[in-house]
Amino acid sequence: MTGIILALVIGAAFGAVLDRVGASNPNLIGRMLNLTNLHLMKTILLAIGTGSVLMFAGQMLGLVDVGHMSVKAAYSGVVLGGLLLGAGWAASGYCPGTGLVAAAAGRRDALFFVAGGLLGAAAYMVSYPWVRSTGILAEMLGGKVTLGAVPGAEYGALMPGLAGDIAGIVVGLVFVAVAFALPDRLVHRGEVQSAH
Repeated sequence: MTGIILALVIGAAFGAVLDRVGASNPNLIGRMLNLTNLHLMKTILLAIGTGSVLMFAGQMLGLVDVGHMSVKAAYSGVVLGGLLLGAGWAASGYCPGTGLVAAAAGRRDALFFVAGGLLGAAAYMVSYPWVRSTGILAEMLGGKVTLGAVPGAEYGALMPGLAGDIAGIVVGLVFVAVAFALPDRLVHRGEVQSAH
């Protein structure tokens, strides 16, 4: 029961932060995707980078149990799914998490987005045997692997000679640096409107 309560508290806090930074506003997401307002992109990069540094540094110091690390398998369906997610994100202004936050905040359009997501999940469940038979779910690049070897992790490494914890910290620091280096916009609104 404690785990469920903790999950609800953490989920509510995460949703509140997403709403606060504007991630539940499809107009801000659209401006991020057309590069006219990079505030949200900078926030996302900063959050991912900080999380990566804290997680991998915590693992190196023994503060984070490597057993909690979950690595998803690589397969061609992930690439196709990523393209579909990106197209849906651009068309709707929501990704699954931000759509739920927007729905909880009372946005009616987000309710249609969530309903569409549930229908899509149901359609995938019904068609799963056929999807699996196409081979699109077959693992590639070793399946569940990390970029570098992480001591104590059960996963293989694409580059066994590379220290995975150090690589995670370096990638995280690069994300943080990019977040601070990005300008507020790469394209001015007038340029986007004149291109249409």
